Amino acid sequence: MKEFYQQTVKEVLDRVESSETGLTSEQAGKFRERCGWNELAEGKKKSIPQIFLEQYKDFLVLILIASAIISGMLGDEESAAVILIVITINAILGTVQTVKAEQSLQSLKKLAGPQAKVLRDGSTIQLPARELVVGDVILVEAGDMIPADARLIENASLKVDESALTGESLAVEKGLEAILAEAPLGDRTNMLFSGSFVTYGRGKAVVTDIGMQTEVGKIAGLLKSTFEKQTPLQVSLEEFGKKLSVLILVFCGILFAINVFRGEKISSAFMFAVALAVAAIPEALSSIVTIVLSFGTQKMAKEHAIIRKLQAVEGLGSVSVICSDKTGTLTQNKMTVEDYYVEGKRIPAAEIDIADPAQNYLLECSILCNDSTNENGVEIGDPTETALINLGSRYGIEAASVRNRHPREGELPFDSDRKMMSTLHRINGENRMIVKGAVDRLLELTEWIWTKDGIREITEADKETIQQQNRDFSMEGLRVLAFTYREIPKEHVLTAKDEAHLVFLGLIAMMDPPREESKAAVAECIKAGIRPVMITGDHKITAAAIAKRIGILHDLSEACEGADIEKMSDEELKDFVPDISVYARVSPEHKIRIVRAWQEKGMIVAMTGDGVNDAPALKQADIGVAMGITGTEVAKDAAAMVLTDDNFATIVKAVENGRNLYRNIQYAIQFLLSGNFGAILAVLYASVAGLPVPFAPVHLLFINLLTDSLPAIALGVESSDSDVMNEKPRSADESILTKDFLGKIGLEGFVIGAMTMIAFLTGYHQDGALLGSTYAFGTLCLARLFHGFNCKSDHPVIFTNRFFNNPWLQGAFVLGAVLITAVLTVPGLHRVFQVETLNPVQLGCVYLYAFASLPIIQLLKWIRTKLGKNGEI
Repeated sequence: MKEFYQQTVKEVLDRVESSETGLTSEQAGKFRERCGWNELAEGKKKSIPQIFLEQYKDFLVLILIASAIISGMLGDEESAAVILIVITINAILGTVQTVKAEQSLQSLKKLAGPQAKVLRDGSTIQLPARELVVGDVILVEAGDMIPADARLIENASLKVDESALTGESLAVEKGLEAILAEAPLGDRTNMLFSGSFVTYGRGKAVVTDIGMQTEVGKIAGLLKSTFEKQTPLQVSLEEFGKKLSVLILVFCGILFAINVFRGEKISSAFMFAVALAVAAIPEALSSIVTIVLSFGTQKMAKEHAIIRKLQAVEGLGSVSVICSDKTGTLTQNKMTVEDYYVEGKRIPAAEIDIADPAQNYLLECSILCNDSTNENGVEIGDPTETALINLGSRYGIEAASVRNRHPREGELPFDSDRKMMSTLHRINGENRMIVKGAVDRLLELTEWIWTKDGIREITEADKETIQQQNRDFSMEGLRVLAFTYREIPKEHVLTAKDEAHLVFLGLIAMMDPPREESKAAVAECIKAGIRPVMITGDHKITAAAIAKRIGILHDLSEACEGADIEKMSDEELKDFVPDISVYARVSPEHKIRIVRAWQEKGMIVAMTGDGVNDAPALKQADIGVAMGITGTEVAKDAAAMVLTDDNFATIVKAVENGRNLYRNIQYAIQFLLSGNFGAILAVLYASVAGLPVPFAPVHLLFINLLTDSLPAIALGVESSDSDVMNEKPRSADESILTKDFLGKIGLEGFVIGAMTMIAFLTGYHQDGALLGSTYAFGTLCLARLFHGFNCKSDHPVIFTNRFFNNPWLQGAFVLGAVLITAVLTVPGLHRVFQVETLNPVQLGCVYLYAFASLPIIQLLKWIRTKLGKNGEI
């Protein structure tokens, strides 16, 4: 069967069982039973309990739950309680943040659905768009949103903005004739599509598709075939958690066997092994990452971004390619006058001289021969016409004032056959017809030209000069309108025959210009090693002109159209994408393929957009970024992040925040693992040397609860550093535990472990195992608190301002130091924590051993930095 756009009006009406007078209420009720409501099917949303339970899917968390159950069965309820409290806090934090992000996104949605003007029972009524059925006849005019897919049956100079669906920035002129050949969406000029806006004229159309059957609905359906990808941090932490857990469990198993072999009770040896596992496995890591990312989302919200998925902040920090939509993302999504051409001169809009008669008259003509309005900031009309009105306002010439002085006395509306519009006014005592339209068409009808020396006959050389200027404008992606006029006898009714013998006045060139911030943002991307790519449904010339202005494109050979990649295989496209910076006239399927091609090359891809046509690619990308103001709901639901200011520059800021967050998370992991490694080394040394176990299970749990979480969280909110934007993006498959990173953890853990064992041996030789254990416990706790300052940077910070720039870390240190000092010195606590109460001299000894690790590690960082500068490492 033919498509609706390929059929005549009568064929379409017969097919949908309707007429030009619309349906009756009875018919509408029957049709609704058959086709349902006019709305997009919403995906099933997860309940809060579901979101909460999903927080327990992590491998580390499952191991810890098992440890808690075993601990409880063996009678160590305290250990079980501590473990369960830590992982429950993590689950609550993750749930709260997820729900909060969804609520923030919901606040962007419009409070009421669109309305539709419909012919029912022979009269025009207004009803909610969701009540439309196939066969309904709708009436639309300038300012209306199209409520469903429909075939035009009447047309009065209708123009429609379909940018949300096709990505084309200019309004589409509509017609009634059937289109016999197969046509892409943007060229189906006799159809109206749900979600687009009428910018000019009026029309009548019969509804052909509703809900999920519309073009918008079909694209929403594409989302079901795309799957969200984990961010590099998620992948890295998951792999790291599994490997670390297995390694620690194997080590604890060996230690358990050694202790049993040495004669300890099986239950005691097992409890110590479990306690060591709990202390060694950084179960607080998931909580810390969640909290740090949560702080990141709050910061981003203040910078005009709503994070729907916590990991999106970190993921943006690792992107290597940003595939961006053009209209509304890199551009202002608002047509703006760029240039005048009058009296043989090209004049930038910013340099127009209102005192010049020709320039002033051209401006007034553009306001008079114009149907748009802009009152109280509300623009109604075709974007090209509102651009002309806005230019007048920029120079203090308001449309209402000009129109009051020269009221319209006649008109010939624009139509696509004549390619022009004419209006009649009383100007300087004369009846004057102003004509605007396509340059080629008006030059055919022009006999005179305005010059600084007066009006004279136009020559072929004049016409060629004007045509050349028109071609220059077009090559720059500008849309051009020509303006002419002629005197008309009084009491004359305008007809198309009057559009002849015209006087050429000038050209006005306009475009949807780049956002002011776009050029700087693109430059920042390139400096950070990120490849910006433009993907748009607009025309190649227009897209290339914008891309060249903002620095994405350097040569036209780097631009292509969707048709160029249509027949390419995925492998061919994979080899093709590195050479292309601009893709024009692309379909939603093309966008997905381009994103996948970059991903297959090992790149982390961010996709930005606002239209329904962007949604499948937003979901396919590693990080999808939707526009909050102009973005459709389908796009927002598919994205990981929503920009409330629709500003590309905000994405670049997100990259910087993401890189800083990743760096801070690395610092937190470095702190956790090096401290845990120090504890493991101390236990291992004692076991190998035949010494008593340096820690009681309660020591390890106290260390785990007190000295892990607070300093690590404080490191996660270290101040930002703009230098991260001078680095290249890390590889998609790069583990968070690189060889260099593990080397730092091992070296710092060795220093902490060594100082802990020196403290243990000191106490052990002074007064036996209990004092030795107390010394080791106190030293390890305090050394880890001091170690927080080591983990602030890869460079030494002890004599810099950076040492004191994090009040959260200082607070965590003071709180931890006060608590451990209380445990070591308050007599009533020694039984609970299995320690010996220390006198001031002994406490000073513990503090000295703990503090010694700080200058030693700082010295090692200084040596490492020096060797690195000299190129030796």
